[in-house]
Amino acid sequence: DRDEQRRLEMKHRKEEDDLYRKFQRQREEEERRIKDEIRDEWEKELERLTHRFEREMQMKRKRDDQNILTLRHQQEKDDLEKNMTLRRDKKKESLTRKMLEHERAATAALVEKQSHEMLELINEKRSEFMQAESLYLEGDGVPMEQVEPYPSVAPAPAPPALSKFQVYNDPVEFSNVDQIAISVAQEDQKSFTDLVRQLVGRCGSDIEKARTIFRWITVKNLNTMSFDENLRGDTPMGLLRGIKNGTESYHVLFKRLCSYAGLHCVVIKGYSKSAGYQPGVRFEDNRFRNSWNAVYVAGAWRFVQCNWGARHLVNAKEAPKAGNKAKSDSLRYEYDDHYFLTDPKEFIYEFFPLQSDWQLLKNPITLQEFEELPFVRSLFFRYGLYFSDSNTKAVMFTDSTGAATVRIAMPNHMQSSLIFHYNLKFYDSDGDSFEGVSLKRFVMQSVVGNIVAFRVHAPCSGAFLLDIFANAVTPKEYLTGEPMKFKSVCKFKICCEDLQTVMVPLPDCASGEWGPTKATRLFGLVPITHQDALVFAGRELELQFRMSRQLTDFMATLHKNGVEEKRLSKFVCQNVSDDIITFNISFPEEGQYGLDIYTREMASTLDTAGEKHLLTHCCKYLINSSKRN
Repeated sequence: DRDEQRRLEMKHRKEEDDLYRKFQRQREEEERRIKDEIRDEWEKELERLTHRFEREMQMKRKRDDQNILTLRHQQEKDDLEKNMTLRRDKKKESLTRKMLEHERAATAALVEKQSHEMLELINEKRSEFMQAESLYLEGDGVPMEQVEPYPSVAPAPAPPALSKFQVYNDPVEFSNVDQIAISVAQEDQKSFTDLVRQLVGRCGSDIEKARTIFRWITVKNLNTMSFDENLRGDTPMGLLRGIKNGTESYHVLFKRLCSYAGLHCVVIKGYSKSAGYQPGVRFEDNRFRNSWNAVYVAGAWRFVQCNWGARHLVNAKEAPKAGNKAKSDSLRYEYDDHYFLTDPKEFIYEFFPLQSDWQLLKNPITLQEFEELPFVRSLFFRYGLYFSDSNTKAVMFTDSTGAATVRIAMPNHMQSSLIFHYNLKFYDSDGDSFEGVSLKRFVMQSVVGNIVAFRVHAPCSGAFLLDIFANAVTPKEYLTGEPMKFKSVCKFKICCEDLQTVMVPLPDCASGEWGPTKATRLFGLVPITHQDALVFAGRELELQFRMSRQLTDFMATLHKNGVEEKRLSKFVCQNVSDDIITFNISFPEEGQYGLDIYTREMASTLDTAGEKHLLTHCCKYLINSSKRN
């Protein structure tokens, strides 16, 4: 009954009010204590300075000497005042940090107690309802078809029997409940009872209940909300005063709302590979401490990370103000679905709980093993990527030639749309060049089958940071030539401890993968003569492709370290005959060359303004030319 729930909420609100008043008293007392301490120190130091000044003044007979002494004394007083102000501010900052830590712990403990009481009330009423409705037994005592009831006591942590994909395989399944969350977020509620009833009143399962709460938090954009200075608990925004004061986190709020919906939820503490983390960093202090949730739905404990799931508004400069429905239809709320009911085997790449049971894995790993796991982001899993080599670690060591290879596997359905990119820089600085040459030219990216490989050749001993990006695009999107937005999917620390071979940079070609795979995937250009990225040739080479659709305006450019591109242009020519395109290259001297090939589709040579599109990079080859081949 709504009134019963409201009565319990009012009792909880009074407890919360008392706690906040206690926080306020403690802060005021501590601030007074610091103020008194600083004043006492100031008076003692001032007395010491004044006593020394008076003693020295008695020893000075000349007026000029006395004036100099007076000026010095005034300067010392000014310096003392500045110093004492700095010390006061530092003490207040340290105090605020410690008090906030204490207040967060106290708030979390109170929410834990109150959530337990709310769940007890709901379980009691649920039990009464089920008995009254005789859900388990018909009147004659014959057992009915049993429905698995939601547990009244929180089960022990255990790995879920079903994967997220088996629970739901597309967020669109939640489109209706997501819309409920978005609509409710546009209004303000005066009680958690009203808020949660509006969210879950039309939900048909415990998963949908958890979903609407998750989406409400991600839509509400709590980090950017504006609050009045004097918030009472019975005002709409007073509900979220814990967020404003910093005493309540997304995770504690999620747990609180789940209890009102009758869902078991826990706040889990541990480490995360969050902002500022780099592969190879050890978890030795509290820098990367974090918290998240597990909620019991679909018969198992499942992870939820509201903070990381929250994104931002698209097509809007700011979140709409409370109660303002204007233009809300034109807004699209972005969020990261990966962090709702995340599978434990994926969650463990970014989050490590202090209690191993809450890894929810059949075979829990150690903190050291967590550190060694590759540093991946949610997009890695959204694209279905995985590591084909089980020995892939966050830190990769080169061989004696300075080489190390990272291999990423793509699922079949993503091979035709994924484009990869990378960046290489020194690990301990932002430097991205070596002896004036971009470090990108010491990485060879290639695709063979469903494997994209990044082979790093360190130009010197030391540590490097390899950042790998990806984007899913259609051939049509790629052919427009518009700049593409790549997002990081994983990072690696590449360590070269001993370099015995001097590596030269790759020819200065267009960025991206080597080999003809991209040409086939995006342009329908099928290689006839050379299927591999690396070609060994004599002083002449013929490359042939078959066009599976109409392409036009081909162009090829030759590159060699130390030679201007213009000087090499006369050594490349091309010929189109029916559906065959042939490139003939004659190399002016032996050595390593790079060949870039550009083209565009016949149908898209003209844009809507009647102007030609720019040529788009199609593929590139690495060619070693020598007399012996």
